[in-house]
Amino acid sequence: MNKPPIDLEISRSIAVIRFCKPKERNPLAKRTLDVFEEILTRLKIKPDLNAIIVTGSDDVFLSGADIRELKNLDSQSAFEFSRRGQLLTSALGTLPQLTIAAINGYCMGGGLDVAMACDIRIASASSVFAHPGARLGIITGWGGTQRLPRIVGRARALELFCTARRWTSEEALKAGLITQIADPVLESAMALANRELVTSSGNAQFPSDNLQSFEQ
Repeated sequence: MNKPPIDLEISRSIAVIRFCKPKERNPLAKRTLDVFEEILTRLKIKPDLNAIIVTGSDDVFLSGADIRELKNLDSQSAFEFSRRGQLLTSALGTLPQLTIAAINGYCMGGGLDVAMACDIRIASASSVFAHPGARLGIITGWGGTQRLPRIVGRARALELFCTARRWTSEEALKAGLITQIADPVLESAMALANRELVTSSGNAQFPSDNLQSFEQ
């Protein structure tokens, strides 16, 4: 039996979503998206859950869409794939719980879009950030073109999209893409979640990441 592409761990009021196909670079393949969607649907309605942490495994957070699957898309299926990614990142961004991306390594393409849909992003010192689509003649369709300029500003976002240049954690911190560099990153995210929940007495209401264009 194939191991599921995502592990879900719940400890008290905190859930950890861990993408666990590092040998394949944690691609956002169709099967992975199916599992991710199921998990988000389950967690959204859990009243005793206050925080959700998204992380990867080994040296990979998420590497984005599976290029092997992209090669087989025609214009209609490409639109449907893009729309699905929009809806998934929008679902993540509008969860009622606090969401934290614990970025443990390579954070690329659609993986960066997933991270940007979270309320807070922290990263390990060795993490790498990029939107490499320009090298393939494509651009993200998962909401990154809207979220990235809001987070780092238009000029920096254009640089990342148009050059496919990779940012280090230090560059990401300077640009405001992440809020801190921490190792080990998952433990730091857990500590951050616990601090936030203690401060808010577990009753915080977090701003919704609602991109109106996705709902039209």
